[in-house]
Amino acid sequence: MVTFQSCKKESTIAEPPQVGVFFSIADKQAAFTALTLRATTWLWDFGDGMTSTEKNPVHVYKDGGYYVAKLIGKNAQGDTASYKVKLAVALTPYDLLTGDHTMVGYKGKTWKISSTASGGLFTNADAEFSLAADPLGAGIFGNLGLGEIYDDTFTFNYNGSYSHDVKADHASFGGIVNQYLTNGGSGIVSSNGSDYGLCTAKYTPQVGAKFTLVNNENLTIPSVYGSNGTVTYANVSTLDFTGTEFIGFMDRQRKVIVRDITDSSMKVVMFMAADPGSFPKNTHAIILAFDVVR
Repeated sequence: MVTFQSCKKESTIAEPPQVGVFFSIADKQAAFTALTLRATTWLWDFGDGMTSTEKNPVHVYKDGGYYVAKLIGKNAQGDTASYKVKLAVALTPYDLLTGDHTMVGYKGKTWKISSTASGGLFTNADAEFSLAADPLGAGIFGNLGLGEIYDDTFTFNYNGSYSHDVKADHASFGGIVNQYLTNGGSGIVSSNGSDYGLCTAKYTPQVGAKFTLVNNENLTIPSVYGSNGTVTYANVSTLDFTGTEFIGFMDRQRKVIVRDITDSSMKVVMFMAADPGSFPKNTHAIILAFDVVR
C-alpha cells in the first residue's frame, strides 16, 4: 500500500501600511510625529515646497499662513498610505482677513458690519480719536432706521481680489455730506441717521476690484484737526482699495485703519468729512466692528 502526502505552501500577503500624524506648532516651528504601522520609510511634504524623509521631523516655516502637510508611509513591499493635516502657522493679519485658502471650494473670506457686537465709537478725526458722542450700542444703526447696512458683505480673497455685495437695496452706508457735495444728494436712498451725518446711498460695486493690506505704515489724512490740515497716524495697519471701492462706509476717505483683527472679528476705523465748509477734510471717524459671515 502506497500513501501520498500532500504538501501545501501557505502564501503570505503583506498588509499595507497604516498612517496617521500628530503635530504641534510653536510660532513658525512645527514638530511632526509619524503614527505608522508596518511602514519602513516616510516622506513628508510640508506644503511650502520643502520635504523630509525623517520619521519625526521638525520643520520651520519661512512665512506664517495656512498649509497642508502630507505624510506618505511605505512598507517593505512598496505599498503606500498617506495622511494629510491642515496647519495654521503664525497667522498674519492678511491670513486672518482672507481666510484659509487651502480649503476645498475656497471663495475668499466674507465680512459684514456686526449687529451684535458693541456698535463702536463715533469720534473726532484727531490724533487721539477723542469721543464725539457716547459709545454706539449694539444694533444702533437699526435703531436709527439704517438696519439694512448689516446685510452688506465684503469679501477678501487670498489673491488680492475684492468683492462687495450691496444686496437688494443696491445701496451702501455712508456720509450724507459727501453725497450732497459729490452728486447733489441724488443717490441718497435713506437719510435716516442724518443727525449723525449718516445715510445710505446708491452704489454699484466695482468689478475686478483689488485690495491692499499694509502693516505698520504712517497714514496721513486730511483733517480739520491738523495744524497743517492733516493728521498722521503712526505705525498703523491700513486697508486700501482700487477704483471706488471701500469697506463698510462710503465717504471721501477710502483708505482706512484696521485697529484689531482675529479669525472671527475685526475693528476698522473709517473716516468721514461731515462739515460742508471744510470738505473734503475729515471731521469724524467711525470705529466699527465686523463679523465673519459663516
